[in-house]
Amino acid sequence: MSTKEYKFIDHEYDVVVVGAGGAGLRATLGCSESGLKTACISKVFPTRSHTVAAQGGISAALGNMGEDNWRWHMYDTVKGADWLGDQDAIEYLCKNSSEAVYELEHFGVPFSRTEEGKIYQRPFGGMTTEYGEGPPAQRTCAAADRTGHAILHTLYGKSISNSADFFIEYFAIDLIMTDSGKCVGVVALCMETGELHRFHSSQTILATGGYGRAYFSATSAHTCTGDGSAMVLRAGLPLQDMEFVQFHPTGIYGAGCLITEGCRGEGGYLVNSEGARFMERYAPKAKDLASRDVVSRAMTIEIREGRGVGEDRDHIFLHLDHIDADILAERLPGISESAKIFAGVDVTREPIPVLPTVHYNMGGIPTNYFGEVLSKDAAGSDVIVEGLMAVGEAACVSVHGANRLGSNSLIDLVVFGKAAAVRAAEKVKPNSKHEQISDQETQKCLDRFDKMRNASGNTPTAVLRDKMQRTMQSKCAVFRTDKTLKEGLNEIQEPWQGLSDISVKDRSLIFNTDLVEALEFDNLIRQSQVTVASAENRKESRGAHSREDFKDRNDEEWMKHTLAWHKDGKVSIDYRDVHNYTLTNDVQYFPPKARVY
Repeated sequence: MSTKEYKFIDHEYDVVVVGAGGAGLRATLGCSESGLKTACISKVFPTRSHTVAAQGGISAALGNMGEDNWRWHMYDTVKGADWLGDQDAIEYLCKNSSEAVYELEHFGVPFSRTEEGKIYQRPFGGMTTEYGEGPPAQRTCAAADRTGHAILHTLYGKSISNSADFFIEYFAIDLIMTDSGKCVGVVALCMETGELHRFHSSQTILATGGYGRAYFSATSAHTCTGDGSAMVLRAGLPLQDMEFVQFHPTGIYGAGCLITEGCRGEGGYLVNSEGARFMERYAPKAKDLASRDVVSRAMTIEIREGRGVGEDRDHIFLHLDHIDADILAERLPGISESAKIFAGVDVTREPIPVLPTVHYNMGGIPTNYFGEVLSKDAAGSDVIVEGLMAVGEAACVSVHGANRLGSNSLIDLVVFGKAAAVRAAEKVKPNSKHEQISDQETQKCLDRFDKMRNASGNTPTAVLRDKMQRTMQSKCAVFRTDKTLKEGLNEIQEPWQGLSDISVKDRSLIFNTDLVEALEFDNLIRQSQVTVASAENRKESRGAHSREDFKDRNDEEWMKHTLAWHKDGKVSIDYRDVHNYTLTNDVQYFPPKARVY
């Protein structure tokens, strides 16, 4: 079929949000509440978005379970980020977190409660009091172990009540960019009808989540293919800090299914084949509640040194069987169910087999704390990409820096989802008129789509995807070396080059999963190349990026954000300064120091 034979259905909106997870729905809600004509595009039904899988909770210094302070939360976040986070953005996050949680409560999120009726809060890794000098903080607000589920359903209902328009099971293909570099909308495929839609907008907000499915074993849903970030790369814009990929310590062995950090917050602990609680050796103070990168590395070392459990000594045990069964039923019901289904384990009687598993992408689309997407001009200064915003895991604000603390993701979604909506309302006049989009501006997108739809090579998408995932899992994992990363750079070229021989057998347009998977692979392989190249380039260890050949953090040379562009399979790298200043005088800058738990 000639590309001329495709017909577009055109829409005009003040704001188009791509993605209906926690960040996308909070942005959608905020924009629609402001009187902006708002559309939300999602490739799955909103309550199937990956936020639904978030278990442990959402962080905010409410102080319901003991003394707490947003400044302590900020310090922990800066420290967890291994000082790569921008402290102005981190201040914004932590200062606004309590208001955001109370807002969710008033929306109707069914938080677990204390006996006094306050929101229940549990300890989580890396969360402390007194700037790390005091005991662990009970800062993570929980709805049992289904917090993401509760938030997502509540935000969707609230968005519906505010007259936002939802385009469900629409696959976003590419951004519409003008010659001047302004984003004026997005092209999407309606999977139900096979029709192509062109959304004209004054602001496009990308909330498409992470790209965890670039790896073989991940807690991410199969929908987590980083579609928005890949669209940004194809638009000639950079991604930031892609070398920082978080491995969650406790994915179910063999399945990858998440076992929340809340288990250890409620008193669970890890043991090796000798029955030893080994985290005491790696983090004498925090123990099992050290930050995720610390625990993941400790588990990996135990396995590498022959103290793993199981027939092949290739995993670790997580014990919950000492916790009262009634407490498990009340606070960890979902975990008890998941362990039974995916590991065949009764958590009241036996340990859960676990292994570090890819969980979160700290890197993503560079933004400021308003959610506006950033690039660099010829002079090396930050410039705002007009008409384009990003929030949630798709974005790199950067509040998580080199390593995200558990329960900081959900608060990131709602704080910056709202911030983007507020900014959009400041920049966009309701019912603004749009210039007509020319066919030329969408032809490139159409050509790529048609080429993929009619791809007649010999290699199925699944084969290329498997090669990519296995390369990422083995060459860009918990521990990295120059040797493995260089091997990764070479090996990741094979699935990229395989795009020219990809096979799409289904030529239809209606619910063509063969085509959608090929388009998702195209998105994933670009981000995989950028991740490996960025990791090979950073000659230090920081947060989740652990180089065995450069064991120490090097602030003198590497206190900077990586910016990476992708073109024709090649990655070019530049840098942005880390913001070594706060937003206000309400808190002082936290200077770098050794990260000890």
